[in-house]
Amino acid sequence: MKRKILFVINPISGGKAKYNFPKKIDKYLDKSKFDYECVFTDYHGHGSLLAVEAIRNGVDILVAVGGDGTINEVATEVEGTDKLMGIIPFGSGNGLARSLGIPIAEVQAIKRINNLHVSTIDSGTFNGRKFFNMAGIGFDAQISSRFAENVKRGLSSYIKIAFSEVSNYRSQHYRLTIDGKEYEHQAFMISVANSSQYGNNAHISPFASLNDGMLDICILKPFPLYKFPALVLRMFRKNTHKSNYLEIIQGSNITIKRESDAAVHLDGDPFNMGTILSIGVNPHSLNILN
Repeated sequence: MKRKILFVINPISGGKAKYNFPKKIDKYLDKSKFDYECVFTDYHGHGSLLAVEAIRNGVDILVAVGGDGTINEVATEVEGTDKLMGIIPFGSGNGLARSLGIPIAEVQAIKRINNLHVSTIDSGTFNGRKFFNMAGIGFDAQISSRFAENVKRGLSSYIKIAFSEVSNYRSQHYRLTIDGKEYEHQAFMISVANSSQYGNNAHISPFASLNDGMLDICILKPFPLYKFPALVLRMFRKNTHKSNYLEIIQGSNITIKRESDAAVHLDGDPFNMGTILSIGVNPHSLNILN
């Protein structure tokens, strides 16, 4: 019996047009194995609604065509079910797809779905909201908030925003409890990593695993401004763990207390949350094609 696939397509992710993408699906998807349908999202959050409806209607595989934010919307509904999740990476960074070894080239990513190779990965929660690749507070959440307001998408826009903000951003004071052990830090940002990277092969936690039942809490301490380019370079060289300014602590049950409300990012999308942040992990909760 053929499996039913729904492709949930974000038409603006990554700044790349996708209205001809269904033709490529028709050409390269193995139609002896699958019956497929394509839908385009119209607004932020629409992917979740489409996924809920598809699951209710008996769709077997839901494929997010977009970036980590689109993946988050679809995966939030697929997680914890017996349905399969697929990814066609079309974002600015494609962190989760890269971590899973999914081809960035769209035709190769479509062909990979035909293999029906399934991995099971962990997911994280941040005050009840789910994330699958990376979450964070501090500087990277501020950049995500600015990036979400920006008309232009893509890596170059993200880099421009980051370098324009870094000189004005000030570190904050945080109290952390990680699996019962308490820590106190002045931090420029705290990233909570399920995978090793933000995207574009920029690795904040080089040894993070998607299926170890743990999250990597990456605490970037205050640093001289002139060190910023070197810290960015370390991410691309996968050696951030050697920096004196970064501490990485693994855990599965985390509480972070901060001085004031501010943005939090989940898979690159910003959300406003309070001063107490409860973070957890759901081991082996998402079945994903890779």
